[in-house]
Amino acid sequence: MSDNALGRYLRACREALDPAEVGLPVTSRRRTPGLRRAELATLAGLSVDYLNRLEQGRDRRPSGQVLAALADALRLTVEQRRHLLHLSKHAAGDRMCPLTGPPGQEVRPTVRTLLERLEPTPAVVTNRLADVLATTAGYRRLVGPIGVLDTPAPNLARFLFTDPRARTAYPDWDRVADVQAAELAAAARTGDPHASELTEELMVTAGIAFAGRLADPGLMVAPTGRLRLRHPAAGELRLDYETLEVLGSGDQHLMVYLAADPATAAALAGMATAESPVVAVG
Repeated sequence: MSDNALGRYLRACREALDPAEVGLPVTSRRRTPGLRRAELATLAGLSVDYLNRLEQGRDRRPSGQVLAALADALRLTVEQRRHLLHLSKHAAGDRMCPLTGPPGQEVRPTVRTLLERLEPTPAVVTNRLADVLATTAGYRRLVGPIGVLDTPAPNLARFLFTDPRARTAYPDWDRVADVQAAELAAAARTGDPHASELTEELMVTAGIAFAGRLADPGLMVAPTGRLRLRHPAAGELRLDYETLEVLGSGDQHLMVYLAADPATAAALAGMATAESPVVAVG
């Protein structure tokens, strides 16, 4: 993983910004995409030399005011601003609350009861390594047929990056892979040795499909979004998901999937009433 993720991200954002968006003239004399370094420095009220040091990783402790000025000048979204702040803390060595203990495997009885109340909605509890800890029957009906739960200790990251069936199951595989890689990278940056171990494992077993993503400073965790899933029996499904932190668990999250359109709602209802075997997990 790059030691200068903050500088790489700033440069990537600068080169992705259309000069016209900030009122600068666009001419054919531009040899590089996006804003020139001097242009961004002017917009942010910084010296070109200081911005150059930030991008090259020679200055790793920008103040909050500097980050805010750069975020404003680069027209960053809220999520991009959070990512910028996260990278700046990592660059400065401010690893708050490192997760050095083993990832949680036990799910509280009350959380399991909550899963029961969520039926037939697809829902799953995972830890910071994407281990599948507990599920609703709705989730098992959703992902069991595509192979997610085939192993004795299912892990969403391992399935996504090492099982060839994943690319068929997820029509937007690249986007899903970006999110999963971002989650593991974020955990590894906290100093978590267990996340680092899984990251190293996937770099070997998945190769460039995983390792190449770690070099992208723009990867961001997406706790909510839309997922397209190709189910062997129900066809293509469109699902909106929300990820909720299980407070007091240390590192567990509850992810709930909701139908994004009437066709998907009908398909989920059909699977819930169909008499077909499901794989029990958790």
